[in-house]
Amino acid sequence: MAYDDSPYRRRNADSTDPAGHDHTGDTRSADPDRARGAGYGATSGYQTSSFTTAAGFTPGNAPSDAGPRASSRRGGRRRAAAGLDDVFDDPRHGERGRDRLGVHLIWELFLLIAVSGLGYLLYLADPDVTAASSRDPLLAYATGLGLLVLAAGVTLRAGAPNLAIGPVAIAAALHFAENGDNGVLPVLITVAIWAVVLGAGTGLLVTGLQVPGWAGSLIAACVAIVFIQQRPAPVDLQGAYDPTGQAVYLFGGFAVLALLGGIFGTVKAIRRGMGRFRPVADPAERRGGLAAVITSGATIVSMVFAAVGGVLLAALGDGPVSPSVGMEWTALAVGAALLGGTSVFGRRGGVLGTLFVVVGLTVFIRWSDLRDFDIALYATAAVTLALGLVVTRLVETFGRPYAAKAGPVDDGRDDGEQQWEEPDPAPAPAPVQETWTPAAATQESWSATLPAQPAQNRDRWDTGDRWG
Repeated sequence: MAYDDSPYRRRNADSTDPAGHDHTGDTRSADPDRARGAGYGATSGYQTSSFTTAAGFTPGNAPSDAGPRASSRRGGRRRAAAGLDDVFDDPRHGERGRDRLGVHLIWELFLLIAVSGLGYLLYLADPDVTAASSRDPLLAYATGLGLLVLAAGVTLRAGAPNLAIGPVAIAAALHFAENGDNGVLPVLITVAIWAVVLGAGTGLLVTGLQVPGWAGSLIAACVAIVFIQQRPAPVDLQGAYDPTGQAVYLFGGFAVLALLGGIFGTVKAIRRGMGRFRPVADPAERRGGLAAVITSGATIVSMVFAAVGGVLLAALGDGPVSPSVGMEWTALAVGAALLGGTSVFGRRGGVLGTLFVVVGLTVFIRWSDLRDFDIALYATAAVTLALGLVVTRLVETFGRPYAAKAGPVDDGRDDGEQQWEEPDPAPAPAPVQETWTPAAATQESWSATLPAQPAQNRDRWDTGDRWG
Protein backbone atom coordinates (compact mmCIF):
# COMPACT_ATOMS: atom_id res chain seq x y z
CA MET A 1 0.00 0.00 0.00
CA ALA A 2 1.58 3.21 -1.10
CA TYR A 3 1.54 5.63 1.77
CA ASP A 4 1.74 8.73 -0.32
CA ASP A 5 -1.00 8.11 -2.81
CA SER A 6 -3.28 6.60 -0.26
CA PRO A 7 -5.67 9.40 -0.23
CA TYR A 8 -6.47 7.29 3.23
CA ARG A 9 0.32 37.29 33.15
CA ARG A 10 2.02 38.45 35.91
CA ARG A 11 0.80 38.95 39.49
CA ASN A 12 -1.59 41.85 39.91
CA ALA A 13 0.18 44.81 41.45
CA ASP A 14 -3.23 46.21 42.38
CA SER A 15 -3.15 44.85 45.89
CA THR A 16 -5.51 46.88 47.97
CA ASP A 17 -5.70 46.22 51.65
CA PRO A 18 -9.04 45.79 53.43
CA ALA A 19 -9.04 49.49 54.23
CA GLY A 20 -9.04 50.29 50.56
CA HIS A 21 -5.54 51.77 50.39
CA ASP A 22 -3.84 51.39 47.05
CA HIS A 23 -0.37 49.84 47.05
CA THR A 24 0.28 49.87 43.34
CA GLY A 25 2.74 52.72 43.50
CA ASP A 26 1.06 54.20 40.45
CA THR A 27 1.77 57.93 40.37
CA ARG A 28 0.32 58.72 37.00
CA SER A 29 -2.47 60.74 38.51
CA ALA A 30 -1.50 63.85 40.39
CA ASP A 31 -4.81 63.87 42.23
CA PRO A 32 -4.91 61.10 44.85
CA ASP A 33 -8.66 61.38 44.98
CA ARG A 34 -8.79 60.18 41.41
CA ALA A 35 -6.38 57.27 41.84
CA ARG A 36 -7.79 54.01 40.56
CA GLY A 37 -6.38 50.49 40.75
CA ALA A 38 -5.24 48.48 37.75
CA GLY A 39 -4.33 44.85 37.37
CA TYR A 40 -2.15 42.60 35.22
CA GLY A 41 -2.08 40.06 35.27
CA ALA A 42 -2.75 2.08 -1.85
CA THR A 43 -3.81 -1.42 -2.53
CA SER A 44 -5.68 -2.58 0.45
CA GLY A 45 -8.81 -0.63 -0.23
CA TYR A 46 -8.00 2.03 2.36
CA GLN A 47 -6.51 5.40 1.66
CA THR A 48 -3.49 5.56 3.92
CA SER A 49 -0.97 7.45 1.81
CA SER A 50 -0.51 30.27 29.48
CA PHE A 51 -1.14 29.46 32.93
CA THR A 52 -4.05 31.39 34.02
CA THR A 53 -3.04 34.22 36.22
CA ALA A 54 -6.03 34.51 38.45
CA ALA A 55 -5.03 38.06 39.09
CA GLY A 56 -8.22 39.87 38.59
CA PHE A 57 -8.24 43.52 39.40
CA THR A 58 -10.25 45.58 41.81
CA PRO A 59 -10.81 49.25 41.15
CA GLY A 60 -9.39 51.44 43.86
CA ASN A 61 -11.66 52.33 46.69
CA ALA A 62 -10.12 55.71 47.41
CA PRO A 63 -12.67 58.36 48.29
CA SER A 64 -13.55 60.77 45.57
CA ASP A 65 -15.26 64.11 45.42
CA ALA A 66 -14.82 64.56 41.69
CA GLY A 67 -18.52 64.91 41.13
CA PRO A 68 -21.58 62.71 40.69
CA ARG A 69 -20.71 61.65 37.15
CA ALA A 70 -17.26 60.38 38.12
CA SER A 71 -18.76 58.59 41.12
CA SER A 72 -21.32 56.98 38.87
CA ARG A 73 -18.63 55.80 36.49
CA ARG A 74 -16.61 54.32 39.32
CA GLY A 75 -19.66 52.64 40.75
CA GLY A 76 -20.38 51.05 37.37
CA ARG A 77 -16.84 49.76 37.17
CA ARG A 78 -17.10 48.25 40.63
CA ARG A 79 -20.27 46.44 39.69
CA ALA A 80 -18.70 45.21 36.45
CA ALA A 81 -15.58 44.06 38.24
CA ALA A 82 -17.54 42.15 40.85
CA GLY A 83 -17.91 39.17 38.49
CA LEU A 84 -14.36 39.19 37.13
CA ASP A 85 -13.00 36.49 39.40
CA ASP A 86 -12.19 34.37 36.36
CA VAL A 87 -10.48 36.96 34.20
CA PHE A 88 -8.35 35.20 31.59
CA ASP A 89 -4.68 36.11 31.56
CA ASP A 90 -4.52 39.89 31.26
CA PRO A 91 -7.35 41.97 32.74
CA ARG A 92 -6.64 44.71 30.22
CA HIS A 93 -7.11 42.50 27.19
CA GLY A 94 -8.48 39.18 28.42
CA GLU A 95 -12.05 37.98 28.41
CA ARG A 96 -14.52 38.57 31.18
CA GLY A 97 -16.89 36.00 32.58
CA ARG A 98 -17.28 32.30 31.92
CA ASP A 99 -17.06 30.70 28.48
CA ARG A 100 -20.29 29.28 27.13
CA LEU A 101 -20.05 25.62 26.13
CA GLY A 102 -23.56 25.34 24.72
CA VAL A 103 -22.37 26.05 21.18
CA HIS A 104 -20.03 23.04 21.39
CA LEU A 105 -22.81 20.73 22.55
CA ILE A 106 -25.09 21.87 19.73
CA TRP A 107 -22.34 21.44 17.16
CA GLU A 108 -21.43 17.98 18.45
CA LEU A 109 -25.05 16.93 18.16
CA PHE A 110 -24.94 18.02 14.53
CA LEU A 111 -21.71 16.05 14.03
CA LEU A 112 -23.33 12.95 15.51
CA ILE A 113 -26.19 13.22 13.03
CA ALA A 114 -23.74 13.70 10.14
CA VAL A 115 -21.63 10.70 11.19
CA SER A 116 -24.76 8.56 11.47
CA GLY A 117 -25.71 9.53 7.93
CA LEU A 118 -22.25 8.66 6.61
CA GLY A 119 -22.39 5.34 8.45
CA TYR A 120 -25.67 4.54 6.78
CA LEU A 121 -24.17 5.30 3.36
CA LEU A 122 -21.25 3.00 4.13
CA TYR A 123 -23.62 0.28 5.24
CA LEU A 124 -25.47 0.54 1.93
CA ALA A 125 -22.18 0.22 0.04
CA ASP A 126 -20.83 -2.60 2.23
CA PRO A 127 -23.44 -4.49 4.31
CA ASP A 128 -20.63 -6.54 5.89
CA VAL A 129 -18.99 -3.46 7.41
CA THR A 130 -19.94 -4.61 10.89
CA ALA A 131 -18.05 -7.89 10.46
CA ALA A 132 -14.64 -8.12 12.08
CA SER A 133 -12.86 -8.44 8.72
CA SER A 134 -14.20 -5.04 7.61
CA ARG A 135 -14.59 -3.34 10.97
CA ASP A 136 -11.13 -3.88 12.44
CA PRO A 137 -9.20 -2.23 9.57
CA LEU A 138 -11.53 0.74 9.89
CA LEU A 139 -10.87 1.00 13.62
CA ALA A 140 -7.10 0.73 13.14
CA TYR A 141 -7.17 3.41 10.45
CA ALA A 142 -9.31 5.67 12.66
CA THR A 143 -6.80 5.24 15.49
CA GLY A 144 -3.85 6.31 13.32
CA LEU A 145 -5.76 9.26 11.91
CA GLY A 146 -7.12 10.12 15.34
CA LEU A 147 -3.63 10.38 16.83
CA LEU A 148 -2.73 12.90 14.13
CA VAL A 149 -5.85 14.89 14.93
CA LEU A 150 -5.07 14.80 18.64
CA ALA A 151 -1.56 16.02 17.81
CA ALA A 152 -3.06 19.01 16.03
CA GLY A 153 -5.70 19.66 18.68
CA VAL A 154 -3.36 19.75 21.67
CA THR A 155 -1.15 22.39 20.09
CA LEU A 156 -4.12 24.40 18.88
CA ARG A 157 -5.44 24.46 22.43
CA ALA A 158 -2.02 25.61 23.61
CA GLY A 159 -2.03 28.47 21.12
CA ALA A 160 1.04 27.13 19.26
CA PRO A 161 -0.17 25.05 16.26
CA ASN A 162 2.21 22.35 15.06
CA LEU A 163 2.60 22.15 11.28
CA ALA A 164 5.16 19.34 11.41
CA ILE A 165 2.56 16.64 12.13
CA GLY A 166 2.45 15.20 8.61
CA PRO A 167 6.21 15.14 7.91
CA VAL A 168 6.88 13.56 11.31
CA ALA A 169 4.25 10.88 10.62
CA ILE A 170 5.75 10.07 7.21
CA ALA A 171 9.27 9.93 8.64
CA ALA A 172 8.11 7.57 11.39
CA ALA A 173 6.32 5.39 8.82
CA LEU A 174 9.47 5.11 6.71
CA HIS A 175 11.54 4.22 9.75
CA PHE A 176 9.04 1.51 10.67
CA ALA A 177 9.06 0.16 7.12
CA GLU A 178 12.86 -0.14 7.23
CA ASN A 179 13.16 -1.59 10.73
CA GLY A 180 9.86 -3.33 11.34
CA ASP A 181 11.52 -6.72 11.36
CA ASN A 182 13.18 -5.77 14.66
CA GLY A 183 9.78 -5.61 16.33
CA VAL A 184 7.17 -2.89 16.62
CA LEU A 185 8.02 -1.98 20.21
CA PRO A 186 11.69 -1.07 19.57
CA VAL A 187 10.60 0.98 16.57
CA LEU A 188 7.97 2.81 18.60
CA ILE A 189 10.50 3.57 21.33
CA THR A 190 12.98 4.90 18.80
CA VAL A 191 10.51 7.14 16.99
CA ALA A 192 9.11 8.35 20.32
CA ILE A 193 12.57 9.38 21.51
CA TRP A 194 13.27 11.29 18.32
CA ALA A 195 9.82 12.87 18.51
CA VAL A 196 10.52 14.06 22.06
CA VAL A 197 13.87 15.54 20.98
CA LEU A 198 12.29 17.28 18.01
CA GLY A 199 9.37 18.52 20.08
CA ALA A 200 11.63 19.80 22.87
CA GLY A 201 13.77 21.69 20.37
CA THR A 202 10.70 23.19 18.74
CA GLY A 203 9.18 24.16 22.07
CA LEU A 204 12.41 25.75 23.24
CA LEU A 205 12.62 27.73 20.03
CA VAL A 206 9.00 28.87 20.14
CA THR A 207 8.84 29.78 23.81
CA GLY A 208 12.41 30.97 24.18
CA LEU A 209 12.10 33.46 21.33
CA GLN A 210 8.37 34.07 21.91
CA VAL A 211 7.43 33.36 18.29
CA PRO A 212 4.28 31.75 16.85
CA GLY A 213 4.12 27.98 17.08
CA TRP A 214 3.45 27.51 13.39
CA ALA A 215 6.66 29.38 12.53
CA GLY A 216 8.81 27.31 14.84
CA SER A 217 7.18 24.03 13.81
CA LEU A 218 7.99 24.73 10.16
CA ILE A 219 11.63 24.23 11.08
CA ALA A 220 10.76 20.86 12.59
CA ALA A 221 8.84 20.01 9.42
CA CYS A 222 11.90 20.81 7.32
CA VAL A 223 14.05 18.59 9.53
CA ALA A 224 11.63 15.68 9.06
CA ILE A 225 11.47 16.30 5.31
CA VAL A 226 15.25 16.09 5.10
CA PHE A 227 14.99 12.61 6.66
CA ILE A 228 12.27 11.68 4.17
CA GLN A 229 14.23 12.87 1.15
CA GLN A 230 17.09 10.53 2.00
CA ARG A 231 14.83 7.75 0.67
CA PRO A 232 14.09 8.49 -2.97
CA ALA A 233 12.25 5.21 -3.59
CA PRO A 234 9.33 3.49 -1.80
CA VAL A 235 10.35 1.36 1.15
CA ASP A 236 8.93 -2.15 1.51
CA LEU A 237 7.59 -3.17 4.88
CA GLN A 238 10.10 -5.37 6.66
CA GLY A 239 7.97 -6.43 9.58
CA ALA A 240 4.83 -8.50 9.89
CA TYR A 241 3.03 -6.41 12.49
CA ASP A 242 -0.69 -6.13 11.81
CA PRO A 243 -2.55 -3.66 14.06
CA THR A 244 -5.97 -5.01 13.10
CA GLY A 245 -5.61 -7.74 15.71
CA GLN A 246 -5.69 -5.12 18.46
CA ALA A 247 -7.88 -2.65 16.58
CA VAL A 248 -10.64 -2.57 19.17
CA TYR A 249 -8.21 -1.85 22.01
CA LEU A 250 -6.26 0.68 19.99
CA PHE A 251 -9.39 2.59 19.04
CA GLY A 252 -10.62 2.36 22.60
CA GLY A 253 -7.39 3.95 23.82
CA PHE A 254 -7.73 6.77 21.32
CA ALA A 255 -11.36 7.33 22.29
CA VAL A 256 -10.40 7.53 25.98
CA LEU A 257 -7.66 10.08 25.22
CA ALA A 258 -10.02 12.20 23.15
CA LEU A 259 -12.78 12.01 25.76
CA LEU A 260 -10.50 12.80 28.70
CA GLY A 261 -8.97 15.70 26.83
CA GLY A 262 -12.40 17.13 26.12
CA ILE A 263 -13.64 16.66 29.67
CA PHE A 264 -10.58 18.22 31.25
CA GLY A 265 -10.84 21.01 28.71
CA THR A 266 -14.21 22.00 30.14
CA VAL A 267 -12.57 22.87 33.46
CA LYS A 268 -11.99 26.59 33.46
CA ALA A 269 -8.57 26.53 35.12
CA ILE A 270 -7.24 23.76 32.86
CA ARG A 271 -8.68 25.19 29.67
CA ARG A 272 -7.38 28.68 30.28
CA GLY A 273 -4.11 27.46 31.75
CA MET A 274 -3.55 25.31 28.68
CA GLY A 275 -4.03 28.35 26.46
CA ARG A 276 -1.75 30.59 28.51
CA PHE A 277 0.59 31.04 25.53
CA ARG A 278 -2.27 32.45 23.46
CA PRO A 279 -1.47 36.14 22.88
CA VAL A 280 -4.01 38.56 24.34
CA ALA A 281 -2.11 41.83 23.98
CA ASP A 282 1.25 42.32 22.29
CA PRO A 283 2.02 38.94 20.62
CA ALA A 284 5.73 39.47 21.21
CA GLU A 285 5.28 39.92 24.96
CA ARG A 286 6.59 36.95 26.93
CA ARG A 287 3.85 34.93 28.57
CA GLY A 288 5.85 33.68 31.53
CA GLY A 289 7.79 30.59 32.52
CA LEU A 290 4.78 28.38 33.22
CA ALA A 291 3.31 29.21 29.84
CA ALA A 292 6.59 28.17 28.23
CA VAL A 293 6.58 24.84 30.08
CA ILE A 294 2.96 24.07 29.14
CA THR A 295 3.45 25.01 25.50
CA SER A 296 6.67 23.01 25.19
CA GLY A 297 4.97 20.00 26.76
CA ALA A 298 2.06 20.27 24.32
CA THR A 299 4.51 20.40 21.40
CA ILE A 300 6.35 17.30 22.63
CA VAL A 301 3.11 15.36 23.09
CA SER A 302 2.01 16.45 19.62
CA MET A 303 5.21 15.11 18.05
CA VAL A 304 4.87 11.76 19.85
CA PHE A 305 1.23 11.37 18.78
CA ALA A 306 2.17 12.13 15.17
CA ALA A 307 5.01 9.59 15.16
CA VAL A 308 2.91 6.78 16.64
CA GLY A 309 0.04 7.59 14.28
CA GLY A 310 2.38 7.35 11.30
CA VAL A 311 3.61 3.92 12.42
CA LEU A 312 0.03 2.63 12.74
CA LEU A 313 -0.97 3.91 9.30
CA ALA A 314 2.10 2.32 7.72
CA ALA A 315 1.57 -1.01 9.48
CA LEU A 316 -2.03 -1.12 8.31
CA GLY A 317 -1.04 -1.56 4.67
CA ASP A 318 0.58 -4.45 2.85
CA GLY A 319 2.47 -2.43 0.27
CA PRO A 320 5.54 -0.17 0.26
CA VAL A 321 5.61 3.17 1.99
CA SER A 322 6.37 5.93 -0.48
CA PRO A 323 8.25 9.06 0.59
CA SER A 324 6.21 12.26 0.47
CA VAL A 325 6.32 15.68 2.07
CA GLY A 326 3.37 14.84 4.27
CA MET A 327 1.80 18.28 4.43
CA GLU A 328 -1.51 16.81 3.25
CA TRP A 329 -1.67 14.91 6.54
CA THR A 330 -0.92 18.08 8.46
CA ALA A 331 -3.72 19.90 6.67
CA LEU A 332 -6.16 17.03 7.25
CA ALA A 333 -5.27 16.76 10.95
CA VAL A 334 -5.56 20.50 11.59
CA GLY A 335 -8.79 20.69 9.60
CA ALA A 336 -10.30 17.78 11.53
CA ALA A 337 -9.37 19.36 14.87
CA LEU A 338 -11.00 22.63 13.80
CA LEU A 339 -14.07 20.82 12.50
CA GLY A 340 -14.39 19.10 15.87
CA GLY A 341 -14.79 22.46 17.57
CA THR A 342 -11.24 23.44 18.54
CA SER A 343 -10.65 27.11 17.85
CA VAL A 344 -7.85 28.09 15.52
CA PHE A 345 -7.08 30.91 17.96
CA GLY A 346 -6.45 28.43 20.75
CA ARG A 347 -7.94 27.38 24.09
CA ARG A 348 -11.59 26.78 23.14
CA GLY A 349 -12.76 23.29 22.23
CA GLY A 350 -15.51 20.77 22.70
CA VAL A 351 -15.78 17.36 24.35
CA LEU A 352 -16.71 14.72 21.73
CA GLY A 353 -16.12 16.71 18.55
CA THR A 354 -12.70 15.21 17.80
CA LEU A 355 -13.97 11.65 18.19
CA PHE A 356 -16.99 12.26 15.95
CA VAL A 357 -14.94 13.95 13.22
CA VAL A 358 -12.32 11.18 13.15
CA VAL A 359 -15.01 8.51 12.81
CA GLY A 360 -16.77 10.55 10.15
CA LEU A 361 -13.61 11.07 8.09
CA THR A 362 -12.73 7.37 8.32
CA VAL A 363 -16.19 6.34 7.17
CA PHE A 364 -16.18 8.91 4.38
CA ILE A 365 -12.76 7.82 3.07
CA ARG A 366 -13.78 4.16 3.11
CA TRP A 367 -17.12 4.91 1.45
CA SER A 368 -15.51 7.00 -1.31
CA ASP A 369 -13.03 4.18 -1.93
CA LEU A 370 -15.84 1.64 -2.28
CA ARG A 371 -17.64 3.95 -4.69
CA ASP A 372 -14.43 4.41 -6.70
CA PHE A 373 -14.35 8.16 -6.11
CA ASP A 374 -10.82 9.29 -6.86
CA ILE A 375 -10.64 12.06 -4.25
CA ALA A 376 -7.18 13.34 -3.48
CA LEU A 377 -6.24 13.61 0.15
CA TYR A 378 -5.32 17.24 -0.42
CA ALA A 379 -8.87 17.92 -1.63
CA THR A 380 -10.36 16.26 1.44
CA ALA A 381 -8.01 18.25 3.65
CA ALA A 382 -8.87 21.54 1.93
CA VAL A 383 -12.61 21.06 2.38
CA THR A 384 -12.11 19.97 5.99
CA LEU A 385 -10.00 23.04 6.70
CA ALA A 386 -12.55 25.38 5.14
CA LEU A 387 -15.40 23.90 7.17
CA GLY A 388 -13.22 23.98 10.27
CA LEU A 389 -12.62 27.71 9.90
CA VAL A 390 -16.37 28.25 9.68
CA VAL A 391 -16.80 26.27 12.89
CA THR A 392 -14.10 28.38 14.54
CA ARG A 393 -16.05 31.51 13.71
CA LEU A 394 -19.17 30.01 15.27
CA VAL A 395 -17.28 28.91 18.38
CA GLU A 396 -15.63 32.29 18.88
CA THR A 397 -18.86 34.17 18.25
CA PHE A 398 -21.24 32.16 20.41
CA GLY A 399 -18.77 30.74 22.93
CA ARG A 400 -17.45 34.02 24.27
CA PRO A 401 -18.61 35.23 27.67
CA TYR A 402 -21.52 37.66 27.76
CA ALA A 403 -19.36 40.33 29.36
CA ALA A 404 -16.80 40.04 26.58
CA LYS A 405 -19.51 40.44 23.94
CA ALA A 406 -20.77 43.54 25.73
CA GLY A 407 -17.39 45.21 25.39
CA PRO A 408 -14.21 45.63 27.39
CA VAL A 409 -14.40 46.62 31.01
CA ASP A 410 -12.63 49.80 32.01
CA ASP A 411 -9.93 48.87 34.49
CA GLY A 412 -8.70 52.41 35.08
CA ARG A 413 -5.45 52.02 33.13
CA ASP A 414 -4.58 54.42 30.36
CA ASP A 415 -1.84 52.12 28.94
CA GLY A 416 0.28 55.12 28.09
CA GLU A 417 -2.51 56.86 26.24
CA GLN A 418 -4.28 59.96 27.41
CA GLN A 419 -7.93 59.44 28.10
CA TRP A 420 -10.36 62.33 27.97
CA GLU A 421 -13.11 62.56 30.50
CA GLU A 422 -15.87 65.03 30.02
CA PRO A 423 -15.48 67.68 32.74
CA ASP A 424 -18.28 68.26 35.17
CA PRO A 425 -20.68 70.87 33.80
CA ALA A 426 -20.48 74.26 35.45
CA PRO A 427 -23.54 75.19 37.46
CA ALA A 428 -26.01 77.37 35.62
CA PRO A 429 -25.99 81.04 36.68
CA ALA A 430 -28.78 82.13 38.95
CA PRO A 431 -31.62 83.77 37.02
CA VAL A 432 -31.81 87.53 37.23
CA GLN A 433 -35.07 88.65 38.70
CA GLU A 434 -36.49 92.02 37.82
CA THR A 435 -38.97 93.91 39.97
CA TRP A 436 -41.33 96.40 38.34
CA THR A 437 -42.85 99.21 40.33
CA PRO A 438 -44.99 102.13 39.17
CA ALA A 439 -42.40 104.59 40.42
CA ALA A 440 -39.77 103.07 38.21
CA ALA A 441 -41.96 102.78 35.18
CA THR A 442 -40.71 106.04 33.72
CA GLN A 443 -37.10 105.37 34.61
CA GLU A 444 -34.57 103.65 32.37
CA SER A 445 -35.32 99.95 32.31
CA TRP A 446 -31.88 98.88 31.02
CA SER A 447 -28.72 98.96 33.08
CA ALA A 448 -25.39 99.83 31.50
CA THR A 449 -23.66 97.13 33.51
CA LEU A 450 -24.18 93.40 33.25
CA PRO A 451 -25.22 91.49 36.34
CA ALA A 452 -22.38 89.86 38.20
CA GLN A 453 -21.74 86.26 37.09
CA PRO A 454 -21.10 83.67 39.78
CA ALA A 455 -17.59 82.22 39.75
CA GLN A 456 -17.40 78.78 38.14
CA ASN A 457 -15.94 75.93 40.07
CA ARG A 458 -13.22 75.34 37.51
CA ASP A 459 -12.02 76.34 34.09
CA ARG A 460 -13.69 74.08 31.52
CA TRP A 461 -10.44 73.77 29.54
CA ASP A 462 -8.28 73.22 32.60
CA THR A 463 -7.19 69.61 32.00
CA GLY A 464 -4.57 69.49 34.70
CA ASP A 465 -6.31 66.66 36.55
CA ARG A 466 -8.40 65.34 33.68
CA TRP A 467 -5.68 63.56 31.73
CA GLY A 468 -4.38 60.31 33.03
